Amino acid sequence: MGGAAARVSGLAGSPTAPFRDINPQAPTHVLVIPKVHYPDAASLAAAEPGVAADILREAAQVAADEKIDDHGYRIVFNTGSGAGQTVWHAHAHVLGGRGLQWPPG
Repeated sequence: MGGAAARVSGLAGSPTAPFRDINPQAPTHVLVIPKVHYPDAASLAAAEPGVAADILREAAQVAADEKIDDHGYRIVFNTGSGAGQTVWHAHAHVLGGRGLQWPPG
C-alpha cells in the first residue's frame, strides 16, 4: 500500500483490525483485516470460519460506530484479481454513507 491507513477503534480482543481505506469509494470505507494470514476470503472461511464470522461482527460494529447502520451499508470481499482483489491478504470492505446502487460497479 502506498500510504498510512488510519486505524479505527475496534472490538476489544478481536482477531481483526479495522483501518480506513486509503482510497475510499464512499464516505465511510473501512477495511476489516484479520490478524491471521489467508490470501482471500474463500481460503479464510475454509480454514477458520470463526475468524470469518469475527470479520462480519467487526464490520457490523464499524457500521454502528460510523452511524451508517440505520441507513444501510455494504460488506464486500474481493476474491481473485477478476473481482478486483489487489491485496493478497483476506479482508472485508465496509462501505456506506451514500447510496449504494445494485449492481455495483
